[in-house]
Amino acid sequence: MFNRIFGKFSKDLGIDLGTANTLVHIKDRGIVINEPSVVAVNTRTNQILAVGEEAKKMVGKTPAHIVATRPLVNGVISDFEVTEKMLKYFIDRVHKESFTLIPRPRVIIGIPLDITEVEKKAVEDAALSAGAREVYLIEEPMAAAIGARLPVQDSSGNMVVDMGGGTTEIAVISLGGVVTSRSIKIAGDHLNENIVQYARDEFNLMLGEKVAEEMKIKIGSAVELKEKLEFKMRGRDIISGLPKEILIDDAHVREAIIRSIKLIIENIKLTLENTPPELVADIYERGMILTGGGALLKGLDKAIMKATQIPVRVAADPLTCVARGTGVVLDDLNQLKDVLVPPTEGAG
Repeated sequence: MFNRIFGKFSKDLGIDLGTANTLVHIKDRGIVINEPSVVAVNTRTNQILAVGEEAKKMVGKTPAHIVATRPLVNGVISDFEVTEKMLKYFIDRVHKESFTLIPRPRVIIGIPLDITEVEKKAVEDAALSAGAREVYLIEEPMAAAIGARLPVQDSSGNMVVDMGGGTTEIAVISLGGVVTSRSIKIAGDHLNENIVQYARDEFNLMLGEKVAEEMKIKIGSAVELKEKLEFKMRGRDIISGLPKEILIDDAHVREAIIRSIKLIIENIKLTLENTPPELVADIYERGMILTGGGALLKGLDKAIMKATQIPVRVAADPLTCVARGTGVVLDDLNQLKDVLVPPTEGAG
């Protein structure tokens, strides 16, 4: 009874709880929050100082008693308490703008493919503790496919490569379910680490993760570019310990990340090898779609197309596909309930 009353006032949310970014979608309003999944905590008082963009600015710059952490690793909750507080912060922020005595929204959350029952339960519990009335779970590639407007409930094969911050999820979807899939821990964050390692090995330069990410976004590519791109890489010289700046170009970054890109392509091929021939025929005809922040890497679609001989396209606004997909499911729960992951025992 109370749930029904509160439900009238609450805003149902679709959440893409990502390793790098958390996006929140509200029914009828679209994506209202798109912030880094970072929380800054004061370890002396156990107080949360900042969440999202503000907390990200603190990474690598905090005194000893302040820790700026990512509560999710490879799309899975690694710090339950901090994740719960982060979710509560986002849910409260959404409801702040309207008159709501007790925000008790229905929440649908995207989860990685190879998540365990225990990890699923952690996501459900974190959302319920943060104030959700009901929690539904959906596999991220499925949500991404729905967000990219693929006909997931048809009998034809749809292939999605969702490259996020912590994981790359490759899935072939048909009849509202995942037929074959692979999930690997090589994604955006891993490419940043490749760049940090490369700068250290080749130039004796210690780079911060934020600088590495900026380089990847600005001049990173999976194939040779027509125009050379340059970037001033700033860090600490390992030998002298002093600040140092080196001008590098896109070829250096490509050299740093190419092994990881090849591994992703190898896993796409392995997924295709395990896909029923009828569905492979559909994919060959219709192509595969790239979603997630990693899809924005220059030339990634061309590199995959060259290796697989299958048309590849990048989804419109790939970063928000999962969140948009959760929103579509919320709008039509009765029609799309089959695509949801069954709840764990004792959830709901």
